[in-house]
Amino acid sequence: MTLLSVAGLAVSLGGKQVLREVTFSVGSGEFVGLIGPNGAGKSTLLRSVLGLLPTDGALQLNGQAIAAMSAKQRAAKAAYLAQEREIAWAVPVETVVALGRSPNRPGFAALGDTDRSIIDEAMRRMDVEAFRNRIATELSGGEKARVLAARALAQDTPLLLADEPTAGLDPSHQIALMRLFGDLARDGKSVVASLHDLGLAARWCSRLILLDRGRIVADGSPENVLTRETLRAVYGVEAFFGEADGARIVHPLDLAGPPRAAT
Repeated sequence: MTLLSVAGLAVSLGGKQVLREVTFSVGSGEFVGLIGPNGAGKSTLLRSVLGLLPTDGALQLNGQAIAAMSAKQRAAKAAYLAQEREIAWAVPVETVVALGRSPNRPGFAALGDTDRSIIDEAMRRMDVEAFRNRIATELSGGEKARVLAARALAQDTPLLLADEPTAGLDPSHQIALMRLFGDLARDGKSVVASLHDLGLAARWCSRLILLDRGRIVADGSPENVLTRETLRAVYGVEAFFGEADGARIVHPLDLAGPPRAAT
């Protein structure tokens, strides 16, 4: 089943074309890593899918045109974890996570038993149960990131879009989040996450889409997308390649080009 369909997407911001003829689809059960250099258009692509930017092309969620959907309808089908980690209100962590249930409830209806169960599970999965009663604005940057991820999980949507979700997290929570995204995919949901860490992308994603200068230059398995030639051409780096537990290891080592003189 196709959850997201993007055809001929083009976006211009401030008179500059940021995305050009971007076409791809995401089916149920995929964990797609959206990778590429700074300025490649990753964040713009995610925001376009949410209907937050003026676009050209055809965008569909679950077969319905995104442009024809209300904000609440979109929020019921796709959750969004933004790159920004700020929490504006001095409210308990549990209250922030509970906001994820808003698209599933009419008006100001009270939380039901199902809502509370989903909220508790989201907090457990993101390891924020211990500070459910703490004021969210008093948390560290990494703790806020986990709380906002729990809020996105609480929406319980078929599709989750995440913009640099591992930024600001320590290694154990980075791995836990990537493992969670993989679990969601195995449960039949789909995740599209922009990532700068090529090692995490190579090890945990089932598919990678590589953007460069607003275009898709590669789309496929981590093994087929992350090659020596591609990393040299797109990122300008040399990398170490290996394998552990059946998963690919990619670790950038140095800038591509002539060897540097010994010092």
